[in-house]
Amino acid sequence: MASRTVKRAFRYRFYPAPCRRRSCRARSGCVRPVCDRALAERTNAWHTEQRRISYTDTLAMLTAWKKTPDLAFLNEVSCVPLQQGLRHLHTAFRDFFGKRARYPRFKSRKKAKASAEYTASAFRYRDGQRRPAKMADPLDIVWSRPLPEGARPSTVTVSRDAAGRWFVSLLCEDTIETAPAPRAAVGVDAGISCTGSRLDSSARTTWS
Repeated sequence: MASRTVKRAFRYRFYPAPCRRRSCRARSGCVRPVCDRALAERTNAWHTEQRRISYTDTLAMLTAWKKTPDLAFLNEVSCVPLQQGLRHLHTAFRDFFGKRARYPRFKSRKKAKASAEYTASAFRYRDGQRRPAKMADPLDIVWSRPLPEGARPSTVTVSRDAAGRWFVSLLCEDTIETAPAPRAAVGVDAGISCTGSRLDSSARTTWS
């Protein structure tokens, strides 16, 4: 059998300690206001000046926002999820200008799923435990199924749904076995035979 390597997300529940839930909510909730501000800046630049703002421009904006009183709390969390959010927003604009997607929309504070995505450089893996940057304790993950042998996640996404449940999604490479395509055609005998252009007697009985 042939095999191919694909990217797969493995999702698990995890249960932050009561004293850590506020910290988890702050980390996962920081991405939305940053992306919404960047979206507002990009929208204003496009409608007033027909100017496109780049991903690098939004990174510079993020640095400036962290120095303001109302967004100073962003300094308490890892910058990686914030940068990932801005990178996804840039991709959304690129798809819009390429006529492959709709214009990006603002996220509702009540309806949007709180999440934070960490790249490989922003989390540590040791003894089966995952610890994102600027987080004192590892994630208390319930390993309901094993990861592929030798897998090293490229991203780790921490999220909370509307019911308050916490999840961690690990993006890994996985090998999938694929069956070879059949070489011979398969025919089905319908039980009707013909001689020249006439049906045999059993067929005539069936159709009469």
